[in-house]
Amino acid sequence: EGFADTPVESLHEIIPDPTLIHLEGRKTRPLFISILLHGNEPTGFYALQRLIKKYQASTLPRSISIFVGNIAAAKAGVRRLDFQPDYNRVWPGTEHSPCAESQLMHRVVEEMIKREVFASIDIHNNTGINPHYACINKLDNQFIHLARLFSRLVVYFIRPKGVQSAAFAQYCPSVTLECGKPGQKFGIEHALDFLESALRLTELPDHSIAPCDIDLFHTVAQVQVSPNIEFSFNNEDADLLLDNDLDRMNFTEIPSGTKMGKVNNPSIVPLITRDECGEERTSDYFRVDRHDLVLNKAVMPSMFTLDEKIIRQDCLCYIMERIRV
Repeated sequence: EGFADTPVESLHEIIPDPTLIHLEGRKTRPLFISILLHGNEPTGFYALQRLIKKYQASTLPRSISIFVGNIAAAKAGVRRLDFQPDYNRVWPGTEHSPCAESQLMHRVVEEMIKREVFASIDIHNNTGINPHYACINKLDNQFIHLARLFSRLVVYFIRPKGVQSAAFAQYCPSVTLECGKPGQKFGIEHALDFLESALRLTELPDHSIAPCDIDLFHTVAQVQVSPNIEFSFNNEDADLLLDNDLDRMNFTEIPSGTKMGKVNNPSIVPLITRDECGEERTSDYFRVDRHDLVLNKAVMPSMFTLDEKIIRQDCLCYIMERIRV
């Protein structure tokens, strides 16, 4: 009661803990939808509120199962609380040590397997400037068709581990939706339109998609700021002073030699870059030229953010390469 009308910061008053909700529809195999795995990414929650209101007096085209994730972080308006793990890094396949949250995610997956889940959708926002795009963890035609329902821009990745979409990829087509910055009306509308389309699917095609209908990229590396250095976008005395417009580079071809910031102590290693197998590859992508942090090769980044706390909790950006289909 009240779920469809409550603002996200008050959701804890209705459901204080992570909750799995099942709603019946005409087609019985459910669409699994996870929201608020990061507490400051509410677009999926608001899209679902609108979906539920629409069908309050009628039957859903397909059953849905909604997993509402980090409600405590949503109350505080943050990605996660300091003592918590990342709720999108502790699903089956995680590299994290076992914890109460990873046990919970395992139970959720087991429950959805029993219910013969039809497809899985995980809805997120970005903190930096990014277009709307979809992510998949398996290069499979059904996964690509599901992602293409949301955007012609599709990103394939296998790292980081422990994400929801990868856990469900073993059992059904799964996709992550990246819906731009929080608080944007278009993000909510776009997520809602996708959910409406997904609810009406009877099956997902097995045939390949035409190359002209998709821009497909592969995440090949994750870039993190070294944990033992001070970094900033405005403090010139920090070990690493990053350019304060880095997020404008997202989904743009950035040429070799581009300067990314200033390094006050050229003897330090300011960034750590790991490929999708977890191998360290920093020198392939970056170098310090006197005091300049410089790209060693042309790249296309995604998820650059200017939020220093998010950078510490997750990463600075990802590096992608185009896949020809």
